Amino acid sequence: MSTPYQGGVPPQNVGYGEGGASTYVAPPVDHGYGNAAGPMTEEGHPDVEGTSVGQLIGEVTKDLSTLMRQELELAKAEMKVEAKKAGQGAGMFGAAGLAGLMTVIFLSIALWWALSHLVGHSWSALIVAILWGIIGAVAFTMGKKKFQQVNPKPERTVETLQQVPGALKPNS
Repeated sequence: MSTPYQGGVPPQNVGYGEGGASTYVAPPVDHGYGNAAGPMTEEGHPDVEGTSVGQLIGEVTKDLSTLMRQELELAKAEMKVEAKKAGQGAGMFGAAGLAGLMTVIFLSIALWWALSHLVGHSWSALIVAILWGIIGAVAFTMGKKKFQQVNPKPERTVETLQQVPGALKPNS
């Protein structure tokens, strides 16, 4: 019976670790120097005798390109995990906001009901509404003042960008 593996031996570093994370380790890449790791000198350095500089630069370029692609994939994966955490946090803030709103509504109803024993239902409803109107007006005024303090022009960025052309000129 034949196996789909080279030499009848399954690959060693393929599988899933704790939590289902892949523990795959890629096999050594054959750069065309003989074996997968390339021939080595007695000092342990790659033996590149007989290989042109162009081939070496091509290999370095290819390796750097592969490294950059792998780093970008890693960054994407990390950002996806972090975005999921942020989304969950935002959902929890939304739930807290809804709970706070419900609390305010029910406290307002309780105040309305308590005042109704003193001044009647209609007047107590009007008093609670006026209190919320005052709170809203104060919040609006404070928000308006904060927006007037906002500077839409990024002053430091503009200043830094104005210095760039001078920095690019050669020193004379």
